Amino acid sequence: MNQQIRNVAFAMPLTNPAFPPGPYRFINREYFIIQYRTDPEALRRIVPEPLELTEPVVNYEFIRMPDSTGFGDYTESGQIIPVSFRGQTGSFVHQMFLNDHPPIAGGRELWGFPKKLAQPKLAVETDTLVGTLDYGSVRIATGTMGYKHRALDLSTEARKLIAPNFLLKIIPHVDGTARICELVRFHLEDVTVKGAWTGPAALDLFSHALAPVAELPVLQVLSAKHIVADLTLGLGTVVHDYLERSAAARSRGAGSEILTETHAG
Repeated sequence: MNQQIRNVAFAMPLTNPAFPPGPYRFINREYFIIQYRTDPEALRRIVPEPLELTEPVVNYEFIRMPDSTGFGDYTESGQIIPVSFRGQTGSFVHQMFLNDHPPIAGGRELWGFPKKLAQPKLAVETDTLVGTLDYGSVRIATGTMGYKHRALDLSTEARKLIAPNFLLKIIPHVDGTARICELVRFHLEDVTVKGAWTGPAALDLFSHALAPVAELPVLQVLSAKHIVADLTLGLGTVVHDYLERSAAARSRGAGSEILTETHAG
């Protein structure tokens, strides 16, 4: 019976998982990214070691995903922080909000994406690209950009999209303690950028107890871009296990030799 369950177990629930196995391909994935300068002390409180801050900026993203394998048609919004890890530059995903259950479940369980349910939107209104995020009935983010004012270099934007991304994957044990606490790295793969543009932009963030995007305040909008691309969301690798030392200490204290495994995201 144990082997039978292991043969079919992929995700919860056992007999009808909330999301299918990958690969996860996205067609016409649309990004609206506003980079802004923020309070460096606020960033230091958020970014976990061994990641290091590179500059006091945040990328606020609205992402429209009309055609995604297994996840369907949905929209996402949240904050990404530029970081470095052992000399390698990349991005730390701080918090994300989206309107579709399968990518919430899959994102949290597979990679460790910090996803919560909300109501983001991305659309063109006459001459303006508009991104909004509501948590329940409360507006917590509004971003605007002049629509396709100036084209960007497609190869440059493709290189930026394939840079490494980092996540803090946390899964509790049944007793409420941490069962998994890992720093996960993943990449976007097979990226084809179909279009990329920039223009004048503005961003407003509003306080909310359960969606605290405004805790990284907007001090100055630095740039903005609008990208349309096809890509595959690659699976992750564990680059740091926060529980490895404590697990080894527990095994020594028990007087037994236990082989610990690192579980990839």
